[in-house]
Amino acid sequence: MMEVAGPWTEVFEGSERMEKSNGADTLLGSSTLTLAPLVTDSPSVRRSQPILITSSRTKTVEHFSSSVPSIPNPFPELCSPSKSPVLNNSLPPTSSDKHLIKVYGEDNHSRSVWVSPRATAREVCHTLVQTAHCSDQENWALLELHPTLGLERCLEDHEVALEVQATWSLKGDTRLVFCKNYAKYEFFRKPVLFFPESMISDSADVSKGMTSSELIQNLLRSGTCPEIQGLLHVKEPSRKSWKKVYFFLRRSGLYCSSKGSSKEPRHLQYVADLEDLNVYTVVNSRKLYGAPTDFTFCIKPSRNPVRAQDLKILCAESEQTRTCWTSAFRLFKYGKQLQCNYQLSKSAPRSPEGTNLTENKSRSEASLVAMDFSGKAGGRVIQNPMEAQNAEKEEGQAWRRREALRCSLPNLNSGARPTSIHRSQPWFHGGVSRKEAQRLVEKQGLVDGMFLIRESQQHAQCFVLSLCYQLKTKHYLVIPCEDAGRKYFTMDDGLTLFIDLLQLVEFHQINKGILPVCLKHPCVCVAL
Repeated sequence: MMEVAGPWTEVFEGSERMEKSNGADTLLGSSTLTLAPLVTDSPSVRRSQPILITSSRTKTVEHFSSSVPSIPNPFPELCSPSKSPVLNNSLPPTSSDKHLIKVYGEDNHSRSVWVSPRATAREVCHTLVQTAHCSDQENWALLELHPTLGLERCLEDHEVALEVQATWSLKGDTRLVFCKNYAKYEFFRKPVLFFPESMISDSADVSKGMTSSELIQNLLRSGTCPEIQGLLHVKEPSRKSWKKVYFFLRRSGLYCSSKGSSKEPRHLQYVADLEDLNVYTVVNSRKLYGAPTDFTFCIKPSRNPVRAQDLKILCAESEQTRTCWTSAFRLFKYGKQLQCNYQLSKSAPRSPEGTNLTENKSRSEASLVAMDFSGKAGGRVIQNPMEAQNAEKEEGQAWRRREALRCSLPNLNSGARPTSIHRSQPWFHGGVSRKEAQRLVEKQGLVDGMFLIRESQQHAQCFVLSLCYQLKTKHYLVIPCEDAGRKYFTMDDGLTLFIDLLQLVEFHQINKGILPVCLKHPCVCVAL
């Protein structure tokens, strides 16, 4: 095989053509294939050079693409405006001062959002409400959760989220949880329920008493000396034993008495400064810390990472006592700032009309009056409480007769409303235990009317309505029964019947029935 460098021509047999190459005559009449170079090798040979492509081709392509009709985006809110299917939240913002923060839902799924360095918990919640397309914008909160230590704390609306994260340990499992909290400012509405008068006094005047309303008013004014006092179980350091100690909470800090309940300065021992601590609720305290009761909370320095040796664990005798102490810590520390947060929460944008019927009913419940329309005068207001209660019972009985008549009609399709419709409702929590139901209610706020429905673990085919009333969770058994061959549910031994759990809930959102309060706030599981 022979390699030939340079351009060449092919000469075949029978060719009679004559060519001149380098000044010599060559006869093209041989019988063999010869390769003759067209150009002689010379140092002036031009190598291939890059060719500049003009912009005419680009313009042609753009003109072609612009001539194709654009397809409208069926989901414009899910895509970025730059013709990209990538979600806005996953793209970094144009400004470089944004930070990415990860927030978890109650289903353990997380969502990352871009926030400014000084973004408060309220602003982060507002961003999550918008990105998660929540139906309402009220009563949302960020929960600081330490699963290993069993600590929970609801961030105040004015706290900076990134500053809170900066105090966490890098190797810990601490997270922020996006959830509902209806009791964040409930003590402003019902101070008597949160601050028993037996626990309130004036530190400057031992003989002077103070009411619950006066406590909040004095805390918002300077020059007054209110205090919270009472017995608490305290865990001794580096020991498993607990002892009862009398504590005093004042503007200047937390104190304990070395001699009974004495307030004398020589008997008071300084425990902690309010400006440099946070208060947490302790979950599963009996198992984790050997607490004598379930009503445990703890205080820790706010600027240090959470370590077990830095925790001051305290245990109360009841939920009301624990709530009183934790609420008082917040009031004594923040004072007027909490009142500003409360006013801002009331001025927050309300839900669109018809999107949250339950909360609309609960807000207008205080303005409802009992009416009697049996006469010809067009109705009258029932002012007698006993007469109003009897009218409520009669209306309940009439409602039951109407529903029973409707369900017995021959044209009613039995499959139009299946008995399992409750499984798609936000207030139904399946087979959670009694203890877990109480924890869910406490987590979203111990306010009157907070409720959920779950399957009974002790009675087959029965359900349990867990309802919060006066800082306590009560449980009511919902029993299935049959009447005239039809299946119903009842909570009062068959006096009032419901064709399904959804009807039971809708009825008790308007009528108390055997419950101490109407159903107001469904305990929901927030998913991101």
